[in-house]
Amino acid sequence: MTDAPNPNLPEASGGTGRVRWRRFAVLTVPAVAVTAGLGIALAQGALAASFAVSGQQFKVSANSLEGEGFAQYGSVDVNAREELIPVAVTAIREAKLHDLCQSVVTTLPVIGDISLNLTAGKKSPVEASNLFVDATQLAGDAVFTNIEIGRDASTLDKGPAEAVGMQDLFAQQADTVKITGLQQTAWATNAGTFKLSGLSMNIAKGKKECF
Repeated sequence: MTDAPNPNLPEASGGTGRVRWRRFAVLTVPAVAVTAGLGIALAQGALAASFAVSGQQFKVSANSLEGEGFAQYGSVDVNAREELIPVAVTAIREAKLHDLCQSVVTTLPVIGDISLNLTAGKKSPVEASNLFVDATQLAGDAVFTNIEIGRDASTLDKGPAEAVGMQDLFAQQADTVKITGLQQTAWATNAGTFKLSGLSMNIAKGKKECF
């Protein structure tokens, strides 16, 4: 009798340098490391988003994401009250997302919950260059090519040129990434270009989220 494989462990896949995770989580970047470097981040101006983030996180899902030039490292966002928010930055040099959904829920006095939903990429994929996502949760089935895990965040060189973190902090990078069944919760998204084919946006009462 053999033990069942652990779905949380890396699994070798077909070609050389390819690693598959059955379920990929943003927690591979330790939040403790981010918190430890917050003072240094402020002193150096090494913050994640280039703007003050709102007080609301939003959800994003996609049937699949395909990217070239992947990097992930810990950093920190700041809101308008100058509060520090630890995040895991996922940076991709060139990305394509199929069947994208983005949602955010706002609770208003008297009215209650209001949901803003955006969809795109049902026929032709959404395309983004120099994509940065400051997330607190990310899940899906992932395959990486030539992945490096545990690299110093200040030495990253496979993602966008600006995708570097603080010295001595944990990071990982890969030549390519493919995530199916993508689900993530984030504070901010930045992109050099963001092309949304078949864009549709609507607002509705109640809580209607992507997942």
